[in-house]
Amino acid sequence: MAKVTPDDAGNSTLTGIVTDKADSTSLPGVTVSIPDLHIGAATSTKGRYVLNHVPKGVYLVQFSYVGYATISLKVDFSTTTVLNIQLKASTIETGEVVITGVSKATEIKRNPVPMIAVGKTYIDEHSASGNVIDEIAALPGVSAVTTGPNVSKPFIHGLGYNRVVTAEDGIRQEGQQWGDEHGIEVDQNSIDRVEVIKGPASLTFGSDAIGGVVNLITAPPVPEGSILGSVQSTYGTNNDLINSSFKLQGNQNGLVWGTVISEKQAKDYQDQHDGRVFGTNFKEEDARAMIGLNKSWGYSYLNASIFDDEQAIPDGSRDSLTRQFTQQITDADTYRPIVPQSELNSYALPTLHQHVQLYRIYDNSKFILGSGNLQVNLGYQYSHRREYTHPEDADVPGLNLQLTTYTYDVKYDFNIAKTYETTIGVNGMYQNNTLGYSTDFPIPAYHQFDIGPFFVVKKTFGKLDISGGARYDTRSFTGKAAYIDTARQYYPTLYTGANPTTTPNVAQQFSALNKTFSGVSGSLGATYNFSDAFLLKGNVARGFRAPSIAELSANGPDPGSQIYHVGNSSFKPEFSVQEDIGAFLTLPTVSASVEVYSNHIQNYIFQEQLLDANGNPERVDADGANDPNGEYSKFSYVQSKARINGGEFSLDLHFVPWLHFENSLTLTQGINLGTGGTVPDSLKYLPFIPPLHTHSELRAAYNKGFGIFKDMYAFAGFDHYDAQNHFFSAYGTETYTAGYNLLSAGIGTHVVNAKGKNVLEIFIEGTNLANVNYQSNMSRLKYFDNAVVPPGVQPGIFNMGRNISFKVIVPFDLSKHTADM
Repeated sequence: MAKVTPDDAGNSTLTGIVTDKADSTSLPGVTVSIPDLHIGAATSTKGRYVLNHVPKGVYLVQFSYVGYATISLKVDFSTTTVLNIQLKASTIETGEVVITGVSKATEIKRNPVPMIAVGKTYIDEHSASGNVIDEIAALPGVSAVTTGPNVSKPFIHGLGYNRVVTAEDGIRQEGQQWGDEHGIEVDQNSIDRVEVIKGPASLTFGSDAIGGVVNLITAPPVPEGSILGSVQSTYGTNNDLINSSFKLQGNQNGLVWGTVISEKQAKDYQDQHDGRVFGTNFKEEDARAMIGLNKSWGYSYLNASIFDDEQAIPDGSRDSLTRQFTQQITDADTYRPIVPQSELNSYALPTLHQHVQLYRIYDNSKFILGSGNLQVNLGYQYSHRREYTHPEDADVPGLNLQLTTYTYDVKYDFNIAKTYETTIGVNGMYQNNTLGYSTDFPIPAYHQFDIGPFFVVKKTFGKLDISGGARYDTRSFTGKAAYIDTARQYYPTLYTGANPTTTPNVAQQFSALNKTFSGVSGSLGATYNFSDAFLLKGNVARGFRAPSIAELSANGPDPGSQIYHVGNSSFKPEFSVQEDIGAFLTLPTVSASVEVYSNHIQNYIFQEQLLDANGNPERVDADGANDPNGEYSKFSYVQSKARINGGEFSLDLHFVPWLHFENSLTLTQGINLGTGGTVPDSLKYLPFIPPLHTHSELRAAYNKGFGIFKDMYAFAGFDHYDAQNHFFSAYGTETYTAGYNLLSAGIGTHVVNAKGKNVLEIFIEGTNLANVNYQSNMSRLKYFDNAVVPPGVQPGIFNMGRNISFKVIVPFDLSKHTADM
């Protein structure tokens, strides 16, 4: 350690050498970063690094390298200028750092709140997934409700939709989350890291984070003086997926910038049971740009992105004799022909499809102010979601929702008495939803305003870390009355004229709504580090969630989901209390963890299917009229008490340094406690609860490689999903799901040149290698079929069959190189 000589701005410089602990050889390409300041560097071929213009203060510095255990250290930049580090070869990320839901960057192991994080290496190795949510859906405690390979919504501990906040760089994602048939509007190629809070995160994200947070984080700035980029492409054999992306980033004297341009398309996916599944092909185009500054006063990054996705709409209709897929060709829908093989094997989207666009502009800024840091995150989003459902009027959308959202998040981090890390802040959003020209109206136009002040305090007492805080949320809705002109033969339109209550053929679709919800949320937890090898965590959190506009006001069909939604304006807000406890062991040859939780939810809102007078699922037309042959099933939102219990177990055995055996188990149980009295067996369980899931993986990694091949790895995986016997069977809402086993495998390497620089990265992954016919109980396609299915035939659509994915990344360096340090 050496005494610092500050520069003219009062900033420090940190330098050092990173070596291998086993043989003291230098390690080139190690990432050295200060997450709180978005400052980073990479070690040279001699293992040296330099971090310039670091403000005075104490910040967490992270050293990470593929195949080595990450090291995270708090460094006081008023006294330290040289820091040499030795990394130990390991696949255990014991020093992994998170920034989601905490006041400052924090090691996961020291954070009482249950969390998990994966980086770019994990994302690259799971390239067979069609979207960013599927890439993390097999993590312990995480799952996804899906509608084919490109439509996935995250679930955490059995909670999803408007109970999980999905964010990009901390800016919450807003785009009609209540809907089933569209995914998360984020380019998976732009995501460098994912952090997941497993449990109530209302404390720092507000209402809707009662189940947790999925924070999708884009790539950090490249080291100063660098211009780096890559071209990558992925091909999937099952649906002929082609996913290509171009990336370029630069950093000159603190001026940082970057861009990502992506395009992907796929045909209908296939499985042995169904063949190619009509209505599951898609096309997506994305672009994003970032420009910002890293200076002595902090940083500010302005981001802009466009997400443009066209997705076919499956309905599962089949020919009664051959069970081949059929398609709607007229609005009257009196006859459906079989879909020809040429169309099933085409990238061209059918007439009936959805078009989802999200335009986003947001700014992440941090200003060093006094003895603390002021963070300001501001965002604008415009979500335009259309579903084209009229085969004879291809340009007329059945659904046309336009949602504008402004988000704000302002917080100040400082230390009380130099030892209590404290954050005070306020965040929320303003929304305006409008109904464009369309023929189906599931939710009304509305305004919404959220505000929530909060505070968080953290304190370390030797081996004990304690954190807690509280928040008060207020959400106000103003729903607009709407009237429908029903005179048109096949579909209604929105009535905008005068005197709607006395005009013939005009009916009220929505009444005016004014609602305000408020509630307190809080969290208190502790981590006790018995040693570097063993620690215990415990946390108690109270969550708050206001009902969504769909839950309050829905009264209409959502074409892509095949559901006619009915809301209830008398709903109360949800409140939850979740207790978590976990134990974590990390030894040279074995690592293990056990985490259990219990979540009690008051006023839990969910959907149940309605039955007609004969006890059959109620079918209705687009206007809500009962029709046994109607195209929609009618579902009503209801409210009850609920309890969700579960846990995760992991065991990682290290036979030798380059070979280890990973094992994990996830169990979730959702119980409907009712509103009083005995709950019938058919109502006993909550819908969309994942079954017991175990994952085992034998993985070999040899980072030093052979010759030009470095960072080599190979793995073979086995996933077991139990049968789901605990399902919400009342009214035919859910059905039994059989258990199944899936095999996977992967292999990859980096190819380097004579100077040791990466010139090519190769990732190959195979999923469902045994080509098993299975249905996930989290797949909505399980319920897509004809109203009447022949005896002995398993109804619904099966999940994707065997798929092998090939991903190639070609990095390039446009920097002006100087002599190596």
